Amino acid sequence: MNQFKPNSVRGMKTAVAILLLQVNLALATPPAAAQQPAQPASGDPAQAQAQNPMPNQQPQAPPPPTQTVPEAPLPATNGATAAPVSLAQQIQQVQQQSFAPPRPFQVPMPHSHKPLAPYMPSTAPELDLSNSPRLQNLIRNGKIYLSLRDAIAVTIENNLDLAYFRYNFPIAQTDILRTKAGSSANGVNTAIVQGTQGGFAASTGGGGGSSGSGFSAGNGGIVTSTLGAGTSVSSFDPYLTFRGYVDHTVNQEANQFTVGVPVLKTNTIEVLSNYSQSFPIGTNLSINYLGQRVASNTPYNGINPELYSNFAMTISQPILAGFGVATNERFIRIAKRNSQITDLAFKAQVIATVTQVENIYWDLVNAYESEQISERSLGFANKNLSDDQKQLEFQAIPAMQVMTDQSAVATAEGNLTVARASLRLNELLMKNALTKIDDPTIDEMPVIPLDLHGEPNPNAGKSIDELISEAEKKRPEVAIYQMQAEVQKQALKDINSELLPTLNMYGSYAGAGTAGPRNPNCSLGAECVSDLPTGFASMFANTFNYSSPEYQVGMTLSINLRNRQAKADQFRAVLQYRQSQISSEQQQKGIRLDVRNTKFALEQAQAHVEAAQKARDLAQKTFDITKQEQLLGAKSGLDTLNAESALALAESALDAAQTAYEKAKVDIDRATGETLERTGVSIDDAKLGVVTR
Repeated sequence: MNQFKPNSVRGMKTAVAILLLQVNLALATPPAAAQQPAQPASGDPAQAQAQNPMPNQQPQAPPPPTQTVPEAPLPATNGATAAPVSLAQQIQQVQQQSFAPPRPFQVPMPHSHKPLAPYMPSTAPELDLSNSPRLQNLIRNGKIYLSLRDAIAVTIENNLDLAYFRYNFPIAQTDILRTKAGSSANGVNTAIVQGTQGGFAASTGGGGGSSGSGFSAGNGGIVTSTLGAGTSVSSFDPYLTFRGYVDHTVNQEANQFTVGVPVLKTNTIEVLSNYSQSFPIGTNLSINYLGQRVASNTPYNGINPELYSNFAMTISQPILAGFGVATNERFIRIAKRNSQITDLAFKAQVIATVTQVENIYWDLVNAYESEQISERSLGFANKNLSDDQKQLEFQAIPAMQVMTDQSAVATAEGNLTVARASLRLNELLMKNALTKIDDPTIDEMPVIPLDLHGEPNPNAGKSIDELISEAEKKRPEVAIYQMQAEVQKQALKDINSELLPTLNMYGSYAGAGTAGPRNPNCSLGAECVSDLPTGFASMFANTFNYSSPEYQVGMTLSINLRNRQAKADQFRAVLQYRQSQISSEQQQKGIRLDVRNTKFALEQAQAHVEAAQKARDLAQKTFDITKQEQLLGAKSGLDTLNAESALALAESALDAAQTAYEKAKVDIDRATGETLERTGVSIDDAKLGVVTR
């Protein structure tokens, strides 16, 4: 009897605990109608998105029972009725109705037919630092709902890295204008700008300078390149110079016999002008004119005042050094090549920026889903704690179990805090990439990613050789290096002209005219008689009427007997050309290695996703079985809590693997030069800063 009573009491307690557990489960289970997805209220994008996923979203495994996924898109159902319009489609329709494109980027070169325009300063249009209306069209109920293509489109219009680089186009045009005047090219800085933080740091394209640290052994640490070296190029712009003066001179004469007066007074008015211009074949034209009026008090001059003018025209032509269009237009050729390189470098900049934003977007998706996982874990931990507290009231479980549940809740709360902080950081990085200026209203808005999975990438099924072939055709760095090699090769020919002696042939023609009235104070008698014209008109006529001509034809030969400077520069140019060939080969090897690495990384990332998916499915099954066993009394709440924790870890690992996979797809697009093609970005739209499609 004493042995039967404790067993009977223990059995009764067990039966009561099981009965209470069944009642709690029955009360906790929502009605069938409550489990059906409710129709979203009008103007509630979060609920609409929860029922209407993006078209390119791949189905995911359903979350564990009793777990909620706030604002996260759910997989599409295969019902007989047509699916309602998704949130992304709704936003796209609204954009088509309310989108107002921003002002396109245009900086025209100064040009005017006004005679004073070349001497007036020019200015560029003021900066447009307002965010494009496209960003405002993505805001619904105080949240930014962002698809990947929307992120790229807004980046094209607002990103400051691209806005900075666009000014290189008019800068390249100023170089062309400068070299057409015969001046050297200043060059264009085509280095890839990486002011946007976060995401993938793309490699620098051509023209961006060398990487790594080193020491410069030039004058003051500056090493001068031989690119563009050669004979000096005179200005192709015509120059017109005027000089005029009025002079009054009084001289006391020690010997009056020379001038006839003790004090000689002279008044001089003189005008000089010069016109000079050079031409691409090396020809130089110079025209000079001199006009004088000299009046004095000497009685020894037959005419007073004396009028004199002189005209001279000289044409010189180099025969050896400095001869030919190729030599004298080398700066123009370099500037035009730089303009073409700027176009290609901008394409590399757009690829780098789009790649960076894509990686920021997938980091945002990772942080967003991590927060959802942490919220589900916290919800389950709170529910498990509530159930165990009720069982503890009936002394069905030990108090240690509740303490364990409380520890699990604290851990889940800490994980959720970290996840939310990470999400806020990634939202900040995304908004920094999408805006020109900080907007206090936008800074506080959460960003809801609409695309949780990217589209399939066809590069996964291509061979290494196919990918390398595409990269060599499509990557802008390849064309940049080819153009730079052509410029270096042509520079060898240009600098060879400097080795030659200087031999200039020239011819000149001059004419002079003299006039003036008879000096009434002349004391020379018969010598005071003059038949010269007396007026300015006759003086001008005699200057140009071939009455007093002068001809001259000659040559000038200059030979540097050792020629060490020119020889050193020429040989240095050859050595630098060899270095450029090595750089080109390094660039090609780098592209091949880059493609191989990204291909391997893509395959590894895909394998990690498959492994993580299997681990997540297994954790889900383990959780479901453990929960069923808990209902049957075979497992404790601690076992179920551990299974849910393992499921959360598996989901986080899958989320991280999927993010790495998406970023690997982005990286292989960059490596093969297919980023713009894959994302649908028009390079013309990127130049204007307005996305038209």
